[in-house]
Amino acid sequence: MEVTDKLVDNLAALSRLSFNEAEKQEIKSDLEKMIAFVEKLQEVDTTGTEPLLHMTSVTDAFREDVVKGSMPKNEALKNAPLADSDYFKVPKVIQK
Repeated sequence: MEVTDKLVDNLAALSRLSFNEAEKQEIKSDLEKMIAFVEKLQEVDTTGTEPLLHMTSVTDAFREDVVKGSMPKNEALKNAPLADSDYFKVPKVIQK
């Protein structure tokens, strides 16, 4: 597949990006390298190779969901930098 300026411009338009000429040439070079890599991968003989769903045979080891006691509120608030009688105080992050 040939990477042309028209293709780079089309990809830039689809991704809502704009590039100057130097950036276009760099992206064109990168795309050519990526396509060459994929073409090289297509040369590999995969006859008899089963497709993988996961890279390893390790499965998730889930623990049992056991209800345990929780920490009392006053003990949890001891280490808080700012606390009210019942709540953690945090800086306001949403501005109107």
